[in-house]
Amino acid sequence: MSGFGDMLKEWRGLRRMSQLDLALSAQVSARHLSFLETGRARASRDMALRLAQELQMPLAARNQLLHAAGFSPAFGGGPPNDADRAPLAQAVDWMLERHAPFPAIAIDHHWVLKAMNPPAAALLTYAQLQLGDSLIDALTTNEALRGALVNLEEVEALTLMRLRSELAHLGKAPVLHQAVQRLQRRVAAHCRPVSEEMPAVIPTHYRFNGLDLKLFSTLTQFTSTGDLAMSELRLEMMFPADSATKQALLALFTPVD
Repeated sequence: MSGFGDMLKEWRGLRRMSQLDLALSAQVSARHLSFLETGRARASRDMALRLAQELQMPLAARNQLLHAAGFSPAFGGGPPNDADRAPLAQAVDWMLERHAPFPAIAIDHHWVLKAMNPPAAALLTYAQLQLGDSLIDALTTNEALRGALVNLEEVEALTLMRLRSELAHLGKAPVLHQAVQRLQRRVAAHCRPVSEEMPAVIPTHYRFNGLDLKLFSTLTQFTSTGDLAMSELRLEMMFPADSATKQALLALFTPVD
């Protein structure tokens, strides 16, 4: 079996698709797909991209599939000041800034902190978190952050569910896989049972320096961009879960004219 075929079969398994399912979706014959997986046929660049699209592979994995088929990458990512990426970077800055007085951050697919607005910086500074730090590591090892989370066990359990979902999407992701293993051990030691269903609102209850904040998050991702780095960036926008939190954030971070 070729490297391309190995990878194709692996992703088909991750998406729980039979050869017939994928063949029908990609509008190719099941026989040809079988030949691609066994190495008896070679995929064209268009075919590799089509199959990757039907398998909903992340852009990095699509580049790997192209490389396995003998082609150059289709998705790149220049430096942050690259002219082609400037509109995307400006969009990220605009969204983070406009979300104030509520906290907002940008993280990559490994949960490394890439950007944050002033309210988020004030919140994370308490736990001595800064750009370049891993939020996964912070959740499991940063005692200041863990001590500030009133509902730590709930946050750990919900984070585990989110990581499992992201791992299923990304396929092989050693960093996330290790994080899942660490959190699984913590969640297994919890005294109370954890629901397997994701609630409509995921609260995170912080209490530190006289503040009592209840926040829930929404996620935004640049899935329509062909830029590799930007496609892996996620914006986490935090909103107040109650009126007391809203008023506290408005008082702290609303500019005075």
